[in-house]
Amino acid sequence: MEVISKRLKQLREDAGLSQSKIGQLVGVPQSSIYRYEQGQSTPSPKTFRWYADYFDVSLDYLFGRTDDPHGAHYEYKPKFKIIAPEMEKFVEMCFDPNSRMNERLKETLLKMLTEEENKTKADKVL
Repeated sequence: MEVISKRLKQLREDAGLSQSKIGQLVGVPQSSIYRYEQGQSTPSPKTFRWYADYFDVSLDYLFGRTDDPHGAHYEYKPKFKIIAPEMEKFVEMCFDPNSRMNERLKETLLKMLTEEENKTKADKVL
């Protein structure tokens, strides 16, 4: 939470705004801004979005996930493992390689098949 409080304070100070003024703009008391900047409380999601929009920074930056105010660009990488190679081969044959949605559809189907297979195995154990 320390990185969040430091970033909120730095953004405010860089803009030359007082805690009172930020509170008025956000719609919260100055004491809340003070607590956010001291790490004593956490802003609501609505307040985080306000900071991101007002100061034109990403939520990733506010949360300390990146030092780039514009945020990090993440590549979608599913967190599942293909259990059966034959499933992957089957899915590959089902999709038009010229389709823009081809990769995403394949990933979704593979995830569903993997989850179903895991569920079936778990049911057999019980």
